[in-house]
Amino acid sequence: MNPGQDFLACFIETIRYNGVSRRRWPIPAFSIGVDLGGTNLRVAAIEETGAQLEVVSALSEVSRGRETIIAELAQQARFLIRKYCSTYDFIGIGIGIPGIIDLEKGTLHSAANLPGWEGYAAREDLESRLGTAVILENDANCAALGEKWMGAGRNVQDLCMITLGTGVGGGFVVNGKPWHGVLGMAGELGHMTVIPDGRPCACGNHGCLEQYASATAIRRSALEAAAAGKSVCISAARRQDSSLSARTVHACAQGGDPVAKGIFESVGAALGLALANLINAFNLPMYVIGGGVSRAWDQFSPAMFEQLRERSIVFRAGEEQRTAHRSTEVRPAELEDRAGLIGAARLPMILQADRRRSLAV
Repeated sequence: MNPGQDFLACFIETIRYNGVSRRRWPIPAFSIGVDLGGTNLRVAAIEETGAQLEVVSALSEVSRGRETIIAELAQQARFLIRKYCSTYDFIGIGIGIPGIIDLEKGTLHSAANLPGWEGYAAREDLESRLGTAVILENDANCAALGEKWMGAGRNVQDLCMITLGTGVGGGFVVNGKPWHGVLGMAGELGHMTVIPDGRPCACGNHGCLEQYASATAIRRSALEAAAAGKSVCISAARRQDSSLSARTVHACAQGGDPVAKGIFESVGAALGLALANLINAFNLPMYVIGGGVSRAWDQFSPAMFEQLRERSIVFRAGEEQRTAHRSTEVRPAELEDRAGLIGAARLPMILQADRRRSLAV
């Protein structure tokens, strides 16, 4: 059965179901969200209410090759569409990809975590395989949209999200939609300069936020401390686990190790400096901190807020008007690793709503 026949069958099943059921119109709707990472592939069916119907996962290790990964993505998406299209109205598919996307052409401009995918005509290929429209989006923008829809930002229309993971990413949501900028590259927050002439970054700059507030930066600082014999806890942890993850360093900090605590204070200071500039520039109601490193909120947030109060006139003004609900909120993400998947599923729902509004005018 080809993709076109798949969706004709889905349409017929939907009509048949609603012809014999007692369900009142309109029937509930769902969309497919895809989170395509450098390690894992997840595909989810999500209701328009935000309720998760089902998630299927697979490995997306780049060594498996692009064709294998894309074929598996299409197979899983078709499986979920067929399973739920008889009882739900299918809206569309949104896909979050780690990299810079030419949104107009639907091609992947560059993707550090997916080597060899540069120039890939992702939208055209996937629409051909699936027989339906596909919306592509940067994965950090998907995470920001997910937090706005069902997470920390559910009560605001505008927000900025910073994701602290292996690197540092970011995204803006304005009027409930991802904001892309003129080149589609808005949200490269990890490459904001926080220390002029600081550590060199792969982007060509020096002193980027990513070099001080990512899991990679935490690990590097911890390895340097262990090599210098500055921390008993970190040195012991390295002997047990040479990878010395940011999570391990966090455990040392929670145990009271002063060097580990100092590493996270440096993370918070760098993040606070970047946030101060963002808050002064945009004055958005909310800034959300996500990614794996955000789990160490207890260790880095005091230094972050100290920097905000010292450096951001807008943040201080908001603090004075907190009782009037006009303050700037800086808070941890709520959806953890589900934010990107939920945000991707939200994309076709937004497009459908926009089309309905344009027809109503």
